[in-house]
Amino acid sequence: MGKTSVVGVGAKLRGVKYAVVATCSGLVVAALLTNFLWASAYRTLLSKRPQSSSKSVYESNKSIQLPLEENSPLLQWQEMAPAPVDRLDGAALQIGDLFYVFAGYQTIDQVHSHVDVYNLSSNQWGDRFDMPQDMAHSHLGMVSDGRYIYVVTGQYGPQCRGPTAKNFVLDTQTKKWSELPPLPKPRYAPATQLWRGRLHVMGGSKEDRWEPGLEHWSIAVSTGKALETAWKPEVPIPRGGPHRACVVVEDRLYVIGGQEGDFKAKPGSPIFKCSRQREVVFGDVYMLGGDAKEWKTLPSMPKPDSHIEFAWAVVNQSIFIVGGTTEKNPVTKRMVLVGEVFEFNLKTLKWRIVGKMPYRVKTTLVAFWNGWLYFTSGQRDKGPADPSPKKVVRRTWRTKLS
Repeated sequence: MGKTSVVGVGAKLRGVKYAVVATCSGLVVAALLTNFLWASAYRTLLSKRPQSSSKSVYESNKSIQLPLEENSPLLQWQEMAPAPVDRLDGAALQIGDLFYVFAGYQTIDQVHSHVDVYNLSSNQWGDRFDMPQDMAHSHLGMVSDGRYIYVVTGQYGPQCRGPTAKNFVLDTQTKKWSELPPLPKPRYAPATQLWRGRLHVMGGSKEDRWEPGLEHWSIAVSTGKALETAWKPEVPIPRGGPHRACVVVEDRLYVIGGQEGDFKAKPGSPIFKCSRQREVVFGDVYMLGGDAKEWKTLPSMPKPDSHIEFAWAVVNQSIFIVGGTTEKNPVTKRMVLVGEVFEFNLKTLKWRIVGKMPYRVKTTLVAFWNGWLYFTSGQRDKGPADPSPKKVVRRTWRTKLS
């Protein structure tokens, strides 16, 4: 009787075990089916979006495969001397064969407050000097007239602090700094350019780092000095937001790519700890010319691209964009980095993909010299199969443009 009872109990336990396994298997299958349907719906949604030509394909719940990247040729890159420090969200400008690299994050808790200089002729990093103590450390607006570098607003401090309204000028010959009138309101990572004798500042994010700003201001400048005491309102940009390229070619002002939204400081955090927020990356291209009263919409980038404010160079009649970030993974919601070089031909107004980079990377700092396209620094991907960001780097690369 006891033996029969034990056998009966064992059979019941095995039955329960099989039932649990069957239930778990059913849940796994249901989850996979839901995941498949979610990704399929996302691809369908992307294919119907008029403002974007990208078709992001989610696969294997680990990475997002981008057809544009897969079909691009691998450029022949040479690795050059690395930058003196790791740098993310820094700024850079080229004057002749000197490449001035400013500020940026070392880590999320540590920011730089100096300038490194790379000699493109000798391919060596050399000069270094400090920035003003009250100048922003990241997400700067910046432009040069060939001697003076105008530095506009940006984020002061690490983590996710808000922007300042202070502006500065660097005389690259004397290494001396001076100040400009502050912006009417602080702005985070605004598009910035010199155009028709005026310093223009457009878009960016507002004080919370997230809400897009549409405002467009300008002030007359010459030889590193402001010729006016206040900024003048200009025609607002059609779409606000930070992390976009801003270029002037043949008396036309171009604003390329960018995003709406960004990380915000966690409410009540004494260190302004970063908190993830919803972001929308876009590939819009706008141009201002003629009487400067109306923005013209030009063909969009091959895929949405952001974090490209200093990732561009003008070569002949083309604008080259190196790396950046695109739409997030639809399931994991992780940021997806860009691993291509794009070219926008200003005569034909057509985009093409020049080729692939050594790895995907955002906030590259780009220069062009003697036929070579250079980039340095930024935050690279986790590896060939995972385009989400990982390590902040200092590596420097170049490729020959035909």
